[in-house]
Amino acid sequence: MRHAPTAGAVLALTVASLVGGCAPAPPQTSPSFYRDARPYTRWWWFAAEMEPEAIARQLDWFKAQGFGGVEIAWVYPLNIPRYQRFYPWVSDEQRSRVEPRAAWLSPEWSDRVAFAKRYADRIGLGCDFTFGSAWPFGDSRVTPEDSAKVYGDPAFQQEIVISWEYPQTGRVLDHLSRPAFERYAARMGGALEKATRTGAPSGLFCDSWEVETRKIWTDGLGEAFARRYGYAIEPYMNEILSPGNAGPRYDYMKLVSETVIREFYVPFTEASHRLGAFSRVQVAGAPVDLIAAYSRVDVPETEALLFEPPFARIVASAAALAGRRDVTSETFTCAYGFPRVHHKEEQTADLKLIADAVFANGVNQIVWHGAPFDPQAPGHDNEFYASVHVGRQGALASELKAFNRYLETVSGYLKRGRTYADVAVYLPTEDAWVRGELPQEEQLPWGAWGAYELRTARPPRELDGYQPLWVDREQLERARVANGRIRIGDLTFRQLYLDVEYLDRNALAAIVRLAKAGARVTLKRHPQEPGLRPAGDYASLLAELAAQPGVSSRLTISAPLVEGEGLPDFWARDVDGELLIFFAQPLAQHLTLPLRYGQSRMTSPLERTVRIRANGRSSVVRLEFQPYQSLLLKVDRRGRVRFVDITFVPKSPRSEAAAVSHP
Repeated sequence: MRHAPTAGAVLALTVASLVGGCAPAPPQTSPSFYRDARPYTRWWWFAAEMEPEAIARQLDWFKAQGFGGVEIAWVYPLNIPRYQRFYPWVSDEQRSRVEPRAAWLSPEWSDRVAFAKRYADRIGLGCDFTFGSAWPFGDSRVTPEDSAKVYGDPAFQQEIVISWEYPQTGRVLDHLSRPAFERYAARMGGALEKATRTGAPSGLFCDSWEVETRKIWTDGLGEAFARRYGYAIEPYMNEILSPGNAGPRYDYMKLVSETVIREFYVPFTEASHRLGAFSRVQVAGAPVDLIAAYSRVDVPETEALLFEPPFARIVASAAALAGRRDVTSETFTCAYGFPRVHHKEEQTADLKLIADAVFANGVNQIVWHGAPFDPQAPGHDNEFYASVHVGRQGALASELKAFNRYLETVSGYLKRGRTYADVAVYLPTEDAWVRGELPQEEQLPWGAWGAYELRTARPPRELDGYQPLWVDREQLERARVANGRIRIGDLTFRQLYLDVEYLDRNALAAIVRLAKAGARVTLKRHPQEPGLRPAGDYASLLAELAAQPGVSSRLTISAPLVEGEGLPDFWARDVDGELLIFFAQPLAQHLTLPLRYGQSRMTSPLERTVRIRANGRSSVVRLEFQPYQSLLLKVDRRGRVRFVDITFVPKSPRSEAAAVSHP
């Protein structure tokens, strides 16, 4: 693998295209930001005195287990009463103490963080940092003016209560205000700079969105809305989610999306670059055009299984369209259920199903979730309640090194070349914004209430085998047509597939332009224009699109890259004319949270016969999936197919009945 770029190279790669929130330029696929493809692990630092000897000892252990780096995440003291049910061995006397620790963002705190970075560099590990403590960004120094807001409730306050500063609480940052973010970033970055200026570039991490989104607001948003749309949004805000307000709701969501991207995600990446670092971001859950937002960060990250594996295709599509090589995944979170189901009893074979599922949806670097700071005191490891357990005493410990070697091997192949592109599918963002609130039965207990999250977006089944990538309005506006094919960045698509109920007027105009230039478009139905005040030319644009010779209600391109009955999930990379195709273990399809304990158990092989069409040759290939195995194929420039050995055989999983409950 290529080595991580210098801080200067990080800036050269992306900063020019990010300033002002404009669409990224169409770069060639960039180098990896990571020195190799070894998995990382999130490393929770509980609020306590962090001794250098313990930091070094655990980093040595991570390296010995085959990890390539860590992401330090600062959290609460282990004796926090709020979570006593998750830590039953903590005594009442311990809970009554305020754990001694360096003050948040103090010079002493910065020294410990910088020591961890220097030591990681010395032994060849990467070291990323969460850009805050707990979730989401914010702390006790966020003022009421800089804090998160909702419409119609001046007293609203979203608190951060489980942070390094506990028992002191803080306020969540206003994610729609660049000035608020810049004030926060100045103190957070100032405390991290001693570490980020050391050695290889670090990633600065932003977790999935946990800011209140119902009627999200910021100062000046109403005035900006009136200038943009020519009417006031305030009369609609109290009932913005009602079915009768679909038009104003769409306009509001579109402006919120643009504001969040311009005022938060863009400045976060800019701040990362100023610190000699790069941004690694989970946009999942944010009220934004997901592809547009993911395109603005250096390393897009998905999350499994709180967002199920197919969601990763959105993230991987954004990365490919923006020329980003790395697609990371926070992986194995609460694999069997929240919060402590089968904690310390996790089975490698089950986790491999999850890893293979995200690989087959475009991920090429795993971030374990994760590892608690372990002072190696007498007794048991420290534990974090919402994760698999990466530690010396968990059930995974004996297989960590071998499993990490497998994750590194597959990730390394999937970082080569560029993502194979065949069919571009329009992501139904407009449909989600118009739909608004999900029915109660589709909402999730951790606050996932809105269709805007696109958790269940899936390409249509007729595109199985074509490796479809998602696109949005912004990407189509910069697309060009050459020899009848749609070019976006360094990707080439044979066809655009459009099956949405609502379509933005500017997106429609971009598609008309592409169709008139010779692009093939599958138009499954005629969309409607969203928003309260329609443009006057929408109907004529739609008629013009339907009249183009390359537009049809059917898929008109030739047969797919891969076809066959019971086709397993796969992901393909184009490496200078050769293809690498990863086929996930068939049991990895359609995974949902939580897994059943021992769900991966197999007693006999599974077989599939597929036809692969590549480089002018059609080959029938028999795929034999031995128990717990996935497959990797290489198709050379002459169309010849061979298998690449990625064998890893985990221990045979136990059933639920054989599990031993953790005390």
